[in-house]
Amino acid sequence: MPTPLDALPQVGAPATRALEGAGYTSLGQLAGVPRSDLSRLHGVGPRALAVIEAELEQQDLRLA
Repeated sequence: MPTPLDALPQVGAPATRALEGAGYTSLGQLAGVPRSDLSRLHGVGPRALAVIEAELEQQDLRLA
């Protein structure tokens, strides 16, 4: 079962809204997405990216 983004409370509501607004609804959808693309989204900062990368790492996935 895919991990929904709102299941990652450490990411924060602004980052979750930005990711969902860009069409990402689950953690697995972020695998292979360039880090620079995500960092351009308003609300997705270094802390949110670090949490996302750590969660992806636990599933043997990575950002591009």
